[in-house]
Amino acid sequence: MRAVRISDLDPAVLEEGRARREAVLERIRGAARRAGRAPDEVTLVGVAKKQPAPRILSAIAAGVHVLGQSYIQEAREMRPAIESALAGDPAAQGIRLEWRMVGRLQRNKAGLAARLFDAIESVDRPSLVETLARRAGNEGRQLEVLVQVSLCGEPQKGGCEEDDLPSLVDQVAACPALRLRGLMTVPEASADPEAARPTFRRLRELRDRLAAARPDITLDTLSMGMSADLEVAVEEGATLVRVGTALFGDRITG
Repeated sequence: MRAVRISDLDPAVLEEGRARREAVLERIRGAARRAGRAPDEVTLVGVAKKQPAPRILSAIAAGVHVLGQSYIQEAREMRPAIESALAGDPAAQGIRLEWRMVGRLQRNKAGLAARLFDAIESVDRPSLVETLARRAGNEGRQLEVLVQVSLCGEPQKGGCEEDDLPSLVDQVAACPALRLRGLMTVPEASADPEAARPTFRRLRELRDRLAAARPDITLDTLSMGMSADLEVAVEEGATLVRVGTALFGDRITG
C-alpha cells in the first residue's frame, strides 16, 4: 500500500467517498424510519478488504471511522499504513479509528488479531475464546467480542450452532480480557434481500432470549447486514451493518 494522505487525494476521489457514505446512510435512515428506530442506533462498519488506500482514506475523510477487515494478513499491512497516513496530516486531525475483525479467525492467528483489532466479531468456538482471552490478557488489552452464530446451514461461513450458543456466551462472559457485546451472523447468499430476513429475525430473537436469561451481561449489539441487504437487517434490529462494495466500490482482485 503506497504512502498517500487525505490531503493528497484528488477532490473527485474525496467527493466520491462522501457521496457513497451519504447514499449508504440514507438507506440506513430509511430502514430505521420504517422500523420506528432512531438512525443513530445503527453504526456503519466500512469493510475495507481488497481496497486501495485512496478509497479507504476518502471514506475516512467522509466520516467512516469504524473499519472492518476479513483477512489477518491484509489487516497487518493495512492498519499501520492507514494510521501512518493519518498521522501528521492536517486533514486528518482528530480522527480516531476503530478496527473490527469480521471474517473467520483461525486459532493460530488469535495473537495477531488481539494486537490488530479493537473488536472480534467472529468468535464461534471454545478453543478460540480460550486463545483470544489468553493473548489479549498477555497484551494487556480487553477485546470487544461478538459471538457468531450459524443460522444458514453453510459451515464454511463460520459460526456456532444455536444449541452451543448459551455455553459459548457463558465462556466469553467469564473472561476478563474479553468484553461480550452481542451476536453476529452471515445469511445465506441470495439475490433477494428479503431472503435474509428470517435469519436476521432469528438472531434478534436469540439475543433477546439470552438477554432475558442473563441480565448480568451486556448483549446490546447485533452485527448483521451487508451492502445488498442492510435495509432488511436494520428493520430487524441490526446495530452494526458491515458494508463493503456500496461504500468503497468493487474490490481489487488479482
